[in-house]
Amino acid sequence: MFIAIDHFTAECVGIQAARHATRFEALEPIRQGAREHFGGFAKGVAGGLGVRHDHGSQSMSDTFQGELRFLGIESSPAFVRTPEGNGCAEHFIRTLKENLLWVRTFQTIEELRLALLKFRETYNTTWRIERHGFITPQAVRQNQLPPAALAAQASIQCLINRARYIPLSASVRSLP
Repeated sequence: MFIAIDHFTAECVGIQAARHATRFEALEPIRQGAREHFGGFAKGVAGGLGVRHDHGSQSMSDTFQGELRFLGIESSPAFVRTPEGNGCAEHFIRTLKENLLWVRTFQTIEELRLALLKFRETYNTTWRIERHGFITPQAVRQNQLPPAALAAQASIQCLINRARYIPLSASVRSLP
């Protein structure tokens, strides 16, 4: 499993489960966050962002580091053997274990992946964070965004939702 957590809001911006923990799978949570919060996946789209990560072979690989540079993200490895240097992620993982992984069993990786995505949504929209005055991570993000960013985010979400709910028969029609 790989996760990406926003340090300020404690929001889970990306989560991935895979049978093989490769450098490519490690990038998926970063890609999810870039698509959702920066409106796409392109060169320099996340400029100014920093990513704190561990010293695992996946996150120290040339592929992972190159993709961070491509997105404009600064790499910030935590100190070796100090998980508290990445405390927000450690807290999220403990919460994930206590509320999902230790409670359920999963037959397939896909079943786990879907459960993780659902947990991410539930966590971001309903989990109350004490350091923010018992406000959800999503509410903290909404409170920090300027009005123009909120409008852009709403239009992107509208397009995403529209694409998600268009019936296949309506999107693939042949001309008479």
